[in-house]
Amino acid sequence: MSDPTVLVINSGSSSLKYQLVQPNSGASLADGLVEQIGEPGSKVPDHDAALRSAFEHLASEGFDLKTCGLVAVGHRVVHGGQSFYTPTIVDDAVIAKLKELAPLAPLHNPPAISGIEVARKMLPDLPHVAVFDTAFFHDLPAAAATYAIDRELAEKWRIRRYGFHGTSHEYVSAQAAEFLGRPLVELNQIVLHLGNGASAAAIAKGRPVDTSMGLTPLEGLVMGTRSGDIDPGTVGYLCRAAQMTIDDIESMLNHHAGVLGLAGVNDFRRLREMIESGDSSAQLAYDVFIHRLRKYVGAYLAVLGRTDVISFTAGIGENDASVRRDALSGLGALGIEIDDQRNSQSMTGARRISTDRSPVAVLVIPTNEELAIARDCLSVTT
Repeated sequence: MSDPTVLVINSGSSSLKYQLVQPNSGASLADGLVEQIGEPGSKVPDHDAALRSAFEHLASEGFDLKTCGLVAVGHRVVHGGQSFYTPTIVDDAVIAKLKELAPLAPLHNPPAISGIEVARKMLPDLPHVAVFDTAFFHDLPAAAATYAIDRELAEKWRIRRYGFHGTSHEYVSAQAAEFLGRPLVELNQIVLHLGNGASAAAIAKGRPVDTSMGLTPLEGLVMGTRSGDIDPGTVGYLCRAAQMTIDDIESMLNHHAGVLGLAGVNDFRRLREMIESGDSSAQLAYDVFIHRLRKYVGAYLAVLGRTDVISFTAGIGENDASVRRDALSGLGALGIEIDDQRNSQSMTGARRISTDRSPVAVLVIPTNEELAIARDCLSVTT
C-alpha cells in the first residue's frame, strides 16, 4: 500500500489524544482530544467510552477506520523500563510486562495500558505497537544513567536515569540535522523540549549522552506543575516536620509545584500577563524557570565539549520568544548569539533564530511525536 495510515493514541489518566497519520507523506488526516475521562459529572466514564467517542468523531469527519487504509495502531507509553527500548508489537505477554513496570511510572503507565487494552478489543484485527518515551535514552552512558546510591538496591529495584520525551528529542535532533543540511552523525546537539513538561538532552553524533529527566519525569527542569530538581532531603524533612505522607509529597511535587506552585498558574501566556501587571510571584516563577534552564544548557555545553546546534521545541519552546531569548542571552563568549529580529518573528515551521555569524546554530524545530510514533509503527509492521 503506497499511503498507509496509522492511528496514534496517547492515553492519559483523564484524557485521550488521537491522530490519524500517514507516515510516508507526514500528513495528519484528523486528530482530536477527549477530556475529563472518569471525572465527576463527565459524560465519558472510562477509556472505553473515550475511544468510542474518538471513533465517532473520526466517522463524522469522513474516516471509516475499516476503509481508510489503517495498517496499525500506535500507542505512546511513557516508561519502558529496561525491558522495552524499541517499538514493540503488543500481545498479552507485553501487556503483563507493562503492568509489572507500572510502579516506575504510576501516573503515566496505567492509563496508557488501559488505552491499549481498550483499543485492542475495539480494533482486534490490527497490530498494536507500543512506542516508549524512554527508548531513545536506553543506551545512555553509564556515568550519566547511574545514581550514586547503594548499587545492590538500585539493581534490585531498577533505579537508574531512564529519561523521557525521547520520541521528541530523537525526532527534533534528526530534523535539525536535515534543516542544516548536515549528517546527523556529525553534529553535537542540545535539544530543549519546553512544554508543561520540560526536558533537555545532550546528543552527540545522533546518540544521547545525557538528559535532564531521570527515574521519573519529575527530575530536571522546572515545569508547569512539577518541581524538577530538588534536594532529596526535602522529602524526609516534610515527612517529619510537616507530617506529610509520601503520597502527599509526591502529589505536591508532581501536581502543585513548578511554575504553578510559585505563581498559581502554569500557562505561560497567563504568566506573561501577570508579569506585565507587576506580579512579583509570577516574575520569580519565570526567573526560577529560566535560571534552571540556563544551568542545564551550561552543563550540556560542558558535557558535549563542542556544540553545533541548540534547538527549542514543544509549546513553550516553539512559541515563547522571551524564553528563548532569556535562556541564551549573554552567551556570546560561548559561541551562542541570538538574532532578536529572527527570534521575535511569529512564524511556523523550522527556522534559525541565531545570527549568521553565531558558531552555534540556534533553531526552532516543531516537534511531531505522533508522526514519529506512526513511522515507528510502520518500521515493525511492514
